[in-house]
Amino acid sequence: MAPFAPGTFGTLAAIPVYLLMSGLTLEIYLLITIIAFLVGVFLCDKTARALGVHDHSGIVWDEIVGFLITMVAVPLDWRWIVIGFVLFRLFDILKPWPIKWADQRLTGGFGIMFDDVLAGIFALIVLHLMLSMF
Repeated sequence: MAPFAPGTFGTLAAIPVYLLMSGLTLEIYLLITIIAFLVGVFLCDKTARALGVHDHSGIVWDEIVGFLITMVAVPLDWRWIVIGFVLFRLFDILKPWPIKWADQRLTGGFGIMFDDVLAGIFALIVLHLMLSMF
């Protein structure tokens, strides 16, 4: 319920979650991330219905999952965390196609979650391209 930039604060809340998960094997990390997505579809749908608002700014579970996707197989280093954070926020805010399409057309808990999944995938790709260069 941040008074401004709730998505950014939600993504900040994802950093400790990522730090807790960073020592896991890739398979376990992915499994937890997939479970978080599936739980998020249910929780976001239930919360949006209760609030009467499709994607209420107080719903940030989608940012947490999106950031976890961004950070898949990224080395644990504060610089990569910052870059991943910035990339995810940029894609989540700017919403290039098909993120914007998903945000505008998909409804319910899946719609709330899926645009952030796409933003996470875009950020993941850019982050891994950067990792391959350095």
